[in-house]
Amino acid sequence: MLKIALAVLAFVIPAAAFAQATPVGVWKTIDDDTGKEKSLVRITESGGVLSGKIDKLLDPDKKPDDVCDKCTDDRKGKPLVGLTILRNMKHNADDPALWDGGDITDPNNGKTYRARVKPIEDGKKLQLRGYIGPFYRTQTWIRVE
Repeated sequence: MLKIALAVLAFVIPAAAFAQATPVGVWKTIDDDTGKEKSLVRITESGGVLSGKIDKLLDPDKKPDDVCDKCTDDRKGKPLVGLTILRNMKHNADDPALWDGGDITDPNNGKTYRARVKPIEDGKKLQLRGYIGPFYRTQTWIRVE
């Protein structure tokens, strides 16, 4: 009986660790310029593609009914809460910990960046990098759930 229990644990523990190394979940975004908490973003996966929506605003300067007035695409004028800011991220075949190929939009300035995300510190944090040409910004988000 003990051998069976140990065999089950041998499969369950690595699976649980792998599950936390995914970007799927709720993340507290931290502004890379100010270091302030900005929002909670929920990242989901559907058909192997990640997307992320703002669940809640944490920035005291933002109101719950604020809209993305600086967005220049279909998100212009849409409420920030519920706004999809991370789109079309796919698993990188060469680096199993990396998701890329999509984009992220910063609702504060309306800019859309090519993006990559990578869980770090055993999935407790998410490194997010956005690119425009050779220039990039990097943020580290903290897992909430």
